[in-house]
Amino acid sequence: MTYPKPDFAEAAPVAAPVKAQVAVASPATASATAAAPAAPKIPGAAGLGRKAKALAAAVVPPVLTLLAVMALWQGLCGDSYEGLPSPSRIWLESKELIVDPVYDRGGVDKGLFWHVLTSLKRVAFGFSISAVVGIGLGVLIGANRWAHRGLDPIFQVLRTVPPLAWLPISLAAFHEANPSALFVIFVTSIWPIIINTAVGVRNIPEDYRNVARVLRLSPIEYFFKILLPSTTPYIFTGLRIGVGMSWLAIVASEMLLGGVGVGFFIWDQYNASRISDIVVALAWVGLTGFFLDRIVALLGRIVSRGNAAA
Repeated sequence: MTYPKPDFAEAAPVAAPVKAQVAVASPATASATAAAPAAPKIPGAAGLGRKAKALAAAVVPPVLTLLAVMALWQGLCGDSYEGLPSPSRIWLESKELIVDPVYDRGGVDKGLFWHVLTSLKRVAFGFSISAVVGIGLGVLIGANRWAHRGLDPIFQVLRTVPPLAWLPISLAAFHEANPSALFVIFVTSIWPIIINTAVGVRNIPEDYRNVARVLRLSPIEYFFKILLPSTTPYIFTGLRIGVGMSWLAIVASEMLLGGVGVGFFIWDQYNASRISDIVVALAWVGLTGFFLDRIVALLGRIVSRGNAAA
């Protein structure tokens, strides 16, 4: 038996690997490659671009909406001197109030800054008291079944009473304007704080309660290590609602009590038929309330490490 003779053909040359090619490059080419500078990179450029886009997305739409509303307002009201004044008329009549809000000519003849500052001092005092009392009562109602059954129905009824309805009661009790205003702030803002705090206490996870039992935490340790961290988002939700209601209550009560304050300023300008000044004051009231809400929300995020309700 014979076998065919094998045929050995010459193989085609294989291209050298890329690394080998680089390795055998000429010294001049290698030195030129090493000498070529790398493309400069701007540190944080992408992050700055994202922040700029986010800022534009947050600022541009409200500004455009405001401009559209003012243009529509100007078109509807025109330069008529009857009814609601147009933006151009407000600027002409209240230019001094807008440009210089810190003037002080004595008495109640002050700029809007001083009126708003006086109202903020009253709100800060009354709201602080309502926050302390409201959180304490909320914890009691949320943790104790009998306290919840006894107090919750009463609070649900009292919270529906309008702020100004408390004013005659406060005047009869205190006989002075300033304590009466503080009482109206307190009794108006305390209810959302109580209700939200009680809801937060009742919604503490059962696992947390079991851990507290296993570790045999004392009541004080349980309050600071379990209850307070778990209910902080609920508490600050109630505080945000409460501070808004406090600002509403003080403006309404100052209209009737008189003295220095943004509510008194609005009522005084109404009696003087200066509607343009009232519109400027309403802008101050709205912006102040907005910043109060943001301050409480920021404080809530700091305290609860970002877990506060948005």
